[in-house]
Amino acid sequence: MSKKEFKLDFYGKKLVVETGEISKQADGSCLVRLDDTVVLCAVCGAKEAKLGQDFFPLTVNYFERQYAAGKIPGSFTKREGRQSSRETLFSRLIDRPIRPMFPEGYVNETQITATVLSMDRSASPEIAALFGSSLALAISDIPFDEPVAGVHVGKIDGKLVINPSEEEMEKSEINLTVAGTEKAINMVEAGANEVSEDDMLEALMFGHEAIKQLCEFEKKIAKAVGKEKRPLNIHKIDEELVNYCLNYVSDGQKKTHKERLIAACSISDKLKRQNTIDELEKEVIDIYDAKDYKTPLLHDVTVNEVKEVFETVVRDEVRRLITIDKVRSDGRKLTEIRPLDAQVSILPRTHGSALFTRGETQVLSTCTLGSLDEVQILDDIGGPTEKRWMHHYNFPPYSVGELGRVGTPGRREIGHGNLGERALSYIIPSKEEFPYTIRCVADVCESNGSSSQASICASCMALMDAGVPIKAPVSGIAMGLITSGPLDGKHPYTILTDIQGLEDHLGDMDFKVAGTSKGITALQMDIKIRGITKEILKEALYQAKPAREEILKVMLKAIKEPRKELSAYALKMKKFVVAVDKIREIIGPQGKMINSIIDQCNKEVKINIQDSGDVIIYSVNNDAINKAYELIMNIARVPQVGEEYEGEVVRIEPYGAFVRLYGTTDALCHISKLDWNRVEKVEDVCSLGDKLKVVITSIDSQGKIDISHREFVKKPDNYVEVPRENKPFNKPFKKRH
Repeated sequence: MSKKEFKLDFYGKKLVVETGEISKQADGSCLVRLDDTVVLCAVCGAKEAKLGQDFFPLTVNYFERQYAAGKIPGSFTKREGRQSSRETLFSRLIDRPIRPMFPEGYVNETQITATVLSMDRSASPEIAALFGSSLALAISDIPFDEPVAGVHVGKIDGKLVINPSEEEMEKSEINLTVAGTEKAINMVEAGANEVSEDDMLEALMFGHEAIKQLCEFEKKIAKAVGKEKRPLNIHKIDEELVNYCLNYVSDGQKKTHKERLIAACSISDKLKRQNTIDELEKEVIDIYDAKDYKTPLLHDVTVNEVKEVFETVVRDEVRRLITIDKVRSDGRKLTEIRPLDAQVSILPRTHGSALFTRGETQVLSTCTLGSLDEVQILDDIGGPTEKRWMHHYNFPPYSVGELGRVGTPGRREIGHGNLGERALSYIIPSKEEFPYTIRCVADVCESNGSSSQASICASCMALMDAGVPIKAPVSGIAMGLITSGPLDGKHPYTILTDIQGLEDHLGDMDFKVAGTSKGITALQMDIKIRGITKEILKEALYQAKPAREEILKVMLKAIKEPRKELSAYALKMKKFVVAVDKIREIIGPQGKMINSIIDQCNKEVKINIQDSGDVIIYSVNNDAINKAYELIMNIARVPQVGEEYEGEVVRIEPYGAFVRLYGTTDALCHISKLDWNRVEKVEDVCSLGDKLKVVITSIDSQGKIDISHREFVKKPDNYVEVPRENKPFNKPFKKRH
């Protein structure tokens, strides 16, 4: 296929698509240019599904090459390594809207790779990558039902903007990424500065209008260069197995497997419900184990198919109960939140800690405060280079009563941590207001749905417990959607408040909303159906609001406001300003002076000095802070006429005494300034080592300081100032020849 090029002017940016020249051996590929941002997208799919494959193995990898921004990687090896958090988040961003667009039952392994080759900071690479990934699938022979696209939406000076630059987004009230098809929205990721539900809904629909143009452009390209789609190989289960799983009556039982399974769906306790279903599965599998399988693989296939049949029954029953009978498996009303509990100061030595429980979901969060030197350094090709607010999320397998891998965080953990970081970022005080690096770690102790929102609640309380002066407390809730058919107005649907794990797994939507009492700070939506309507979005947003308020009341009972004082184990801080020309002296050659100051404070302090002259001293020990401050000011202090000091007499001469004001700064108190009356000898007033109170009377252009002590001695009533015009140093110098 020869090279072909397609162009579109898209909201002030030039979108160019090239096909037929690069990566021709992939099943589908395209080069997407959005202004000067260039992304190569390629897709490959297995021709056949693996034997017994019962799920869709889709892998999406988004890579940013450092050369795209003219950078050499900062690692020791000087090459790109494992995916960064940014790359992982964008991989998820592409995966979520694309996954629902494959035919139901299609389980052939599929891989999408999007590589950023050139980076223009005014043109989003992730938006180009999402568009290119969908287009590569659309023009390939891989079954793919409908193209998707996404855009960024900002609200700047009250006006909605499509795909604003990074600089523009810094001023925006809304930071929204929305994706979908021509017909509906199917993915949302947003941060917002406490905006209303109406404003968020307006931004969503504004973004969808732009998405329609991109989807139409994709269809045009696919029609011109697309391949014929390969035949579908849909996974089907043997009818005999299905019949046995559902209609057989085991020995000693009066009900069929299906009837017993339906009854188990109404057990409210998560573990008891799951154990009952597992026991029923084992009954069926044990009977099939008696058969003569030719290979272990065939046995494993049968086991997986039994589980799949049972899950289908559970899914259908749970959805029927909710949409028709309006009954949830745990007996709650559709808008009812599970029992709530909030506690703070759980851990004695951490800077802040909180435990948040909602039903069978529980998160323990801790907050740690560090110096500004402890910010996270980022080696990404775009965005900020450092981060002082971090939110990390851990989901150990024991939280759901299972065995599993424990190690580096997976994509889900990175995504949930980022959602919490975004939701709370709008209430974190600025560096000027609170000059600390802040890290929260949310450890999921128990999970039965929406642990990400529980982590937001727990971390918000941990911040308050640590004394971080947040702007307002934030709570979060997860909403769900259960449909009974197409969203055509004829089939009923139900929106659920506070979905549990079963409702999340078997439902059609996971819609997370976090915010303050004033408005929304974060939004995330993932769906398993092709898209949802504006009416459903609006209903979910407004149904979430009272739920957030109810949770917030429980949080505020545990802690009403941020603590006024930091923990005894947290770094204390003293902030002040020194003259810029003194910074060099404070640091010293090769840092010798600053290291000496730290050593003199028993290495108990951290000192942060900015080019602006701002200095911050951190330490757990206030005495160490005060000592470091005194040592720095001894170097940086600029003396002023009229300042008073109580210094030590370090040298005596016939004409006066030298007094050490501070550090190594000495000044001369002339003998005539020791008293109002005539002084015959300096020793008549002071001796070496004495403390002498003085005031600065003058500073000449060379920095020489003159001081006086007599202002602190009672002045005689008959004192008359004697003119000093006959003194030798007052006479004019004679010109030498």
